[in-house]
Amino acid sequence: MTRHVAIIGAGIVGACSAVEALRSGHRVTIIDPAKPGGEQAASYGNGCWLSPMSVIPPAFPGLWKKVPKFLMDPLGPLAIRWSYLPRVAPWLVRYLRAGWTWDRVEEAARALRPLVVDAPALHQRLADEAGVGHLIERRGLIYVYPTRAAFDAESMAWEIRHRVGVRWMELDANELHQREPDLDRRYTFGVMVEEGGHCTDPGAYTAALVAHAVGQGAEFRPAAATGFDIAGGRLKAVRTDRGDIPADAAVIAAGAHARPLAAAAGDTVPLETERGYHAELRDPEVSPRHGLMPSDGKMSVMRTANGLRCAGQVEIAGLDAAPNWKRAEILRDHLLGCFPGLPRNLPAERVKVWMGHRPSMPDGKPCLGPSRATSDIIHAFGHGHTGLVAAARTGRIVAELLAGRSPEISIAPFDARRFA
Repeated sequence: MTRHVAIIGAGIVGACSAVEALRSGHRVTIIDPAKPGGEQAASYGNGCWLSPMSVIPPAFPGLWKKVPKFLMDPLGPLAIRWSYLPRVAPWLVRYLRAGWTWDRVEEAARALRPLVVDAPALHQRLADEAGVGHLIERRGLIYVYPTRAAFDAESMAWEIRHRVGVRWMELDANELHQREPDLDRRYTFGVMVEEGGHCTDPGAYTAALVAHAVGQGAEFRPAAATGFDIAGGRLKAVRTDRGDIPADAAVIAAGAHARPLAAAAGDTVPLETERGYHAELRDPEVSPRHGLMPSDGKMSVMRTANGLRCAGQVEIAGLDAAPNWKRAEILRDHLLGCFPGLPRNLPAERVKVWMGHRPSMPDGKPCLGPSRATSDIIHAFGHGHTGLVAAARTGRIVAELLAGRSPEISIAPFDARRFA
């Protein structure tokens, strides 16, 4: 069955969905008001990780005890702006409840693992097809700790990873620094996850996938989707600020902007934006061989096509608040602390800072599947910290749903109606 599919959103999830929908023989129109892969998109500025071990939701048991600190420290790894607290409070309660017990955390991990497993290979296939295979590297990823005791303090999270199929190699100080000689010697223990990989330029990768889709026959429409024309339980058109676009199927892949579109499709979802930052050093004097996650900084460190990127931080402040660039400066300082070979006094022009919006559901799981209003509209948003890694399989699932086939993995845990 050939359909005219409107993909709403040209981020990494929308891009992968467009390529896979074309592969299934559908006619595709991609709708987005901005340039694919541009700096406005979360797909541009993320941490670059393709991490099949990203299965632990953000909340965990005991996190509620730290909420006062999140409110008092605007520069902590997770911060909540006081002015935004009344609006975000219901989402925050759901967020804390989702990680209230380790059983709940493991339930989420078991749901997420099939969505991210084999992600580097899936992305390699897509990148090769788009002519940018060099942007995907499959060297593994390393979590680094100051001591073995610091790793043991996170043992429950690692035990859950193991239960759902993640495997790793432990590295003592000597092995760690043989693999990463530029890393500060205060790190004495590492965990190498060999199935991991990374993308050296997520923005360029996203743009290349959209360009590939267009080259395969898709149409790109620079417009903002505002709703749907639904009659008799069937989709007739996607409404935009530049007129209606006739379509008999649609995919909501609009990231942090998806909530009103989901509502127009019959689903009220508690989508929130986790504001993330990065600092990227141009022409770095050091060159990590793997993607790194220093535990004391709660950040990812990655050599990219444009320099050395340090990404992380979670700030709950909504879509409209101005960035707090001190948070990016903290990331820059963590980066300097990780590598003694970097100069202490970096000129400002060598460091590019960025802030973007992770589209996050409170339970750490995306919304993926048919909408309440009609099966012609498919939700594919809310991936939070797993947007890049989960995008490739999400695109495959979207194509299967469009074709009326059963998805290759269970998507029941991702049903938007779980919040009803």
